[in-house]
Amino acid sequence: FMVRSVDRIINLTWDKISAPPKGAGNHHFLTAITQLDSKLVEVIDVEKVLVQIKSYCTEVSAELIDPELTELGRGKRILAVDDSTVGLAQVKSTLEYLGLEVVTLRDGMQAHRHLLELAEKGISAAEHYLMMITDAEMPEMDGYRLTHECRQHPMLRDLFIVMHTSLSGNFNVQMVKKVGCDGFISKFQPDQLAELVQNRLRDLQHKADLKAVG
Repeated sequence: FMVRSVDRIINLTWDKISAPPKGAGNHHFLTAITQLDSKLVEVIDVEKVLVQIKSYCTEVSAELIDPELTELGRGKRILAVDDSTVGLAQVKSTLEYLGLEVVTLRDGMQAHRHLLELAEKGISAAEHYLMMITDAEMPEMDGYRLTHECRQHPMLRDLFIVMHTSLSGNFNVQMVKKVGCDGFISKFQPDQLAELVQNRLRDLQHKADLKAVG
Protein backbone atom coordinates (compact mmCIF):
# COMPACT_ATOMS: atom_id res chain seq x y z
CA PHE A 1 0.00 0.00 0.00
CA MET A 2 1.19 3.52 -0.78
CA VAL A 3 0.12 6.29 1.55
CA ARG A 4 0.85 10.00 1.45
CA SER A 5 1.58 10.25 5.17
CA VAL A 6 0.78 8.83 8.60
CA ASP A 7 -1.43 11.12 10.66
CA ARG A 8 -0.76 9.44 13.97
CA ILE A 9 -0.03 6.07 15.55
CA ILE A 10 -2.33 4.84 18.31
CA ASN A 11 -1.38 2.06 20.73
CA LEU A 12 -4.28 -0.03 22.02
CA THR A 13 -4.46 -3.37 23.80
CA TRP A 14 -6.40 -6.04 21.94
CA ASP A 15 -9.14 -6.19 24.59
CA LYS A 16 -10.11 -2.68 23.40
CA ILE A 17 -10.68 -3.99 19.87
CA SER A 18 -13.79 -5.95 18.90
CA ALA A 19 -14.82 -8.15 16.02
CA PRO A 20 -17.14 -6.53 13.43
CA PRO A 21 -20.84 -6.72 14.34
CA LYS A 22 -22.58 -9.83 12.99
CA GLY A 23 -25.09 -7.61 11.17
CA ALA A 24 -22.28 -6.34 8.93
CA GLY A 25 -22.62 -9.45 6.76
CA ASN A 26 -19.80 -11.18 4.90
CA HIS A 27 -19.15 -8.81 2.00
CA HIS A 28 -16.97 -6.23 3.72
CA PHE A 29 -13.29 -5.63 4.35
CA LEU A 30 -13.43 -5.22 8.12
CA THR A 31 -11.47 -7.39 10.47
CA ALA A 32 -12.16 -5.41 13.66
CA ILE A 33 -13.56 -2.18 15.09
CA THR A 34 -12.69 0.03 18.04
CA GLN A 35 -13.65 3.32 19.68
CA LEU A 36 -11.31 6.30 19.60
CA ASP A 37 -12.26 9.76 20.85
CA SER A 38 -15.95 8.72 20.77
CA LYS A 39 -15.61 7.76 17.11
CA LEU A 40 -15.90 4.32 15.55
CA VAL A 41 -12.66 3.23 13.87
CA GLU A 42 -12.72 0.45 11.32
CA VAL A 43 -9.74 -1.93 11.04
CA ILE A 44 -9.27 -3.27 7.53
CA ASP A 45 -8.59 -6.91 6.67
CA VAL A 46 -5.46 -6.28 4.60
CA GLU A 47 -5.25 -9.92 3.51
CA LYS A 48 -8.74 -9.73 2.05
CA VAL A 49 -7.82 -6.55 0.17
CA LEU A 50 -4.66 -8.09 -1.23
CA VAL A 51 -6.41 -11.22 -2.47
CA GLN A 52 -8.58 -9.00 -4.65
CA ILE A 53 -5.39 -7.88 -6.37
CA LYS A 54 -3.49 -11.14 -6.55
CA SER A 55 -4.84 -14.66 -6.04
CA TYR A 56 -3.10 -17.03 -3.65
CA CYS A 57 -2.08 -20.66 -3.97
CA THR A 58 -2.88 -23.19 -1.24
CA GLU A 59 -1.62 -26.36 -2.95
CA VAL A 60 1.40 -28.16 -1.57
CA SER A 61 4.29 -29.14 -3.83
CA ALA A 62 3.85 -32.80 -4.72
CA GLU A 63 7.46 -33.71 -3.89
CA LEU A 64 6.98 -32.57 -0.29
CA ILE A 65 4.07 -34.86 0.47
CA ASP A 66 4.86 -38.07 2.34
CA PRO A 67 1.98 -40.52 1.61
CA GLU A 68 2.61 -42.43 4.86
CA LEU A 69 2.35 -39.25 6.91
CA THR A 70 -0.72 -38.14 4.98
CA GLU A 71 -2.40 -41.40 5.88
CA LEU A 72 -1.27 -41.07 9.50
CA GLY A 73 -2.74 -37.58 9.71
CA ARG A 74 -5.99 -38.33 7.94
CA GLY A 75 -8.91 -37.28 10.12
CA LYS A 76 -6.76 -35.65 12.82
CA ARG A 77 -7.99 -32.23 13.94
CA ILE A 78 -6.23 -28.90 13.76
CA LEU A 79 -7.57 -25.73 15.36
CA ALA A 80 -7.00 -22.64 13.17
CA VAL A 81 -7.52 -19.20 14.73
CA ASP A 82 -7.47 -16.02 12.64
CA ASP A 83 -9.60 -12.88 12.41
CA SER A 84 -9.09 -12.75 8.64
CA THR A 85 -11.53 -14.83 6.59
CA VAL A 86 -8.88 -15.08 3.88
CA GLY A 87 -6.25 -16.22 6.38
CA LEU A 88 -8.54 -18.95 7.67
CA ALA A 89 -9.48 -20.03 4.14
CA GLN A 90 -5.82 -20.34 3.17
CA VAL A 91 -4.93 -22.51 6.14
CA LYS A 92 -8.08 -24.63 5.85
CA SER A 93 -7.55 -25.30 2.15
CA THR A 94 -3.94 -26.40 2.57
CA LEU A 95 -4.58 -28.61 5.59
CA GLU A 96 -7.63 -30.27 4.07
CA TYR A 97 -5.44 -30.97 1.03
CA LEU A 98 -3.38 -33.10 3.44
CA GLY A 99 -6.46 -34.94 4.70
CA LEU A 100 -6.72 -33.10 8.01
CA GLU A 101 -9.91 -31.89 9.69
CA VAL A 102 -9.80 -28.15 10.41
CA VAL A 103 -11.81 -26.35 13.09
CA THR A 104 -11.79 -22.56 12.57
CA LEU A 105 -12.37 -19.72 15.03
CA ARG A 106 -12.16 -15.95 14.49
CA ASP A 107 -10.24 -14.65 17.52
CA GLY A 108 -8.19 -15.66 20.52
CA MET A 109 -11.03 -15.23 22.99
CA GLN A 110 -13.25 -17.65 21.08
CA ALA A 111 -10.40 -20.14 20.92
CA HIS A 112 -9.63 -19.84 24.62
CA ARG A 113 -13.28 -20.37 25.58
CA HIS A 114 -13.50 -23.37 23.26
CA LEU A 115 -10.40 -24.97 24.77
CA LEU A 116 -11.63 -24.30 28.31
CA GLU A 117 -14.91 -26.03 27.43
CA LEU A 118 -12.91 -29.09 26.36
CA ALA A 119 -10.96 -28.96 29.62
CA GLU A 120 -14.18 -28.78 31.67
CA LYS A 121 -15.25 -32.01 29.96
CA GLY A 122 -11.96 -33.64 30.94
CA ILE A 123 -10.61 -33.57 27.37
CA SER A 124 -6.92 -32.85 26.89
CA ALA A 125 -6.38 -30.23 24.18
CA ALA A 126 -3.18 -31.97 23.07
CA GLU A 127 -5.08 -35.23 22.52
CA HIS A 128 -8.05 -33.56 20.84
CA TYR A 129 -5.99 -31.45 18.42
CA LEU A 130 -2.83 -32.26 16.52
CA MET A 131 -1.96 -28.58 16.91
CA MET A 132 -3.35 -25.07 17.08
CA ILE A 133 -2.31 -22.59 14.39
CA THR A 134 -2.99 -19.03 15.48
CA ASP A 135 -2.60 -15.55 14.07
CA ALA A 136 -0.80 -12.99 16.23
CA GLU A 137 -2.97 -9.88 15.92
CA MET A 138 -6.67 -10.52 16.63
CA PRO A 139 -9.47 -8.63 18.41
CA GLU A 140 -10.46 -9.47 21.99
CA MET A 141 -7.34 -11.61 22.60
CA ASP A 142 -4.22 -11.84 20.48
CA GLY A 143 -2.22 -14.96 19.68
CA TYR A 144 0.49 -14.20 22.25
CA ARG A 145 -2.02 -13.89 25.10
CA LEU A 146 -3.86 -16.99 23.87
CA THR A 147 -0.64 -19.00 23.94
CA HIS A 148 0.26 -17.66 27.39
CA GLU A 149 -3.17 -18.59 28.78
CA CYS A 150 -2.87 -22.10 27.36
CA ARG A 151 0.54 -22.63 28.93
CA GLN A 152 -0.87 -21.68 32.35
CA HIS A 153 -3.66 -24.30 32.28
CA PRO A 154 -2.91 -27.94 33.16
CA MET A 155 -5.31 -29.32 30.52
CA LEU A 156 -4.11 -26.95 27.78
CA ARG A 157 -0.39 -26.51 28.40
CA ASP A 158 0.73 -29.47 26.27
CA LEU A 159 -1.13 -28.31 23.15
CA PHE A 160 1.28 -27.85 20.22
CA ILE A 161 0.95 -24.18 19.20
CA VAL A 162 2.20 -22.51 16.04
CA MET A 163 2.14 -18.75 15.47
CA HIS A 164 1.14 -18.03 11.86
CA THR A 165 1.49 -14.35 11.09
CA SER A 166 2.47 -11.73 8.56
CA LEU A 167 4.44 -9.92 11.28
CA SER A 168 8.20 -10.21 11.12
CA GLY A 169 11.21 -8.85 12.94
CA ASN A 170 13.21 -9.81 16.01
CA PHE A 171 10.60 -8.45 18.45
CA ASN A 172 7.95 -10.87 17.21
CA VAL A 173 10.38 -13.79 17.17
CA GLN A 174 11.27 -13.05 20.79
CA MET A 175 7.59 -12.76 21.75
CA VAL A 176 6.89 -16.15 20.19
CA LYS A 177 9.65 -17.70 22.30
CA LYS A 178 8.62 -15.82 25.44
CA VAL A 179 5.01 -17.05 25.46
CA GLY A 180 6.03 -20.63 24.62
CA CYS A 181 5.00 -21.28 21.02
CA ASP A 182 6.28 -24.51 19.48
CA GLY A 183 6.69 -22.97 16.03
CA PHE A 184 6.55 -19.77 14.01
CA ILE A 185 5.82 -19.48 10.28
CA SER A 186 5.01 -16.48 8.11
CA LYS A 187 1.90 -16.09 5.97
CA PHE A 188 1.25 -17.58 3.53
CA GLN A 189 3.62 -20.43 2.67
CA PRO A 190 1.67 -23.67 1.98
CA ASP A 191 4.85 -25.76 1.61
CA GLN A 192 6.20 -24.53 4.95
CA LEU A 193 2.86 -25.20 6.61
CA ALA A 194 2.71 -28.72 5.16
CA GLU A 195 6.29 -29.43 6.22
CA LEU A 196 5.57 -28.25 9.76
CA VAL A 197 2.51 -30.48 10.04
CA GLN A 198 4.35 -33.49 8.65
CA ASN A 199 7.25 -32.95 11.07
CA ARG A 200 4.74 -32.90 13.91
CA LEU A 201 3.27 -36.19 12.68
CA ARG A 202 6.79 -37.68 12.42
CA ASP A 203 7.53 -36.73 16.02
CA LEU A 204 4.30 -38.30 17.24
CA GLN A 205 4.97 -41.47 15.27
CA HIS A 206 8.51 -41.64 16.65
CA LYS A 207 7.24 -41.29 20.22
CA ALA A 208 4.61 -43.97 19.61
CA ASP A 209 7.28 -46.34 18.24
CA LEU A 210 9.54 -45.76 21.24
CA LYS A 211 6.64 -46.38 23.61
CA ALA A 212 5.77 -49.62 21.81
CA VAL A 213 9.35 -50.84 22.06
CA GLY A 214 9.61 -49.83 25.73
